Amino acid sequence: MTKSLEDYLEEIHVLIQDRGSARVRDVALALHVKMPSVVKAISELKKLGLASQEPYGNIELTAEGARVAAQVLGRHTRIKAFLVKLGVSEANAEKDACLMEHILSAETMERMQEFLDTKKKAGKKT
Repeated sequence: MTKSLEDYLEEIHVLIQDRGSARVRDVALALHVKMPSVVKAISELKKLGLASQEPYGNIELTAEGARVAAQVLGRHTRIKAFLVKLGVSEANAEKDACLMEHILSAETMERMQEFLDTKKKAGKKT
């Protein structure tokens, strides 16, 4: 799956969590793209078995789509938390996490999580 499709999947997941539904217009606004781009991405996600949509209706994620989206969102959240711990501003951490979530290896992600867990434990002791 491409970086772009992962971004669409993640945004649909976030919209469903936040608003209870995701529509083409909402995704377009959130990702700053045109609605035909969203329609094309939804078509690709449907082919991959990750999403469904009735004509002009809400976008739904399949069980597999929700699993993959949650995985991508989790990577994003961990990377952003790691960068913030390093002292990166929230705004830059958000932008960088969006880029990095697609390319980091599983090993790197595991080490980041271990680092965050260690910092969290150390913070509780003080």
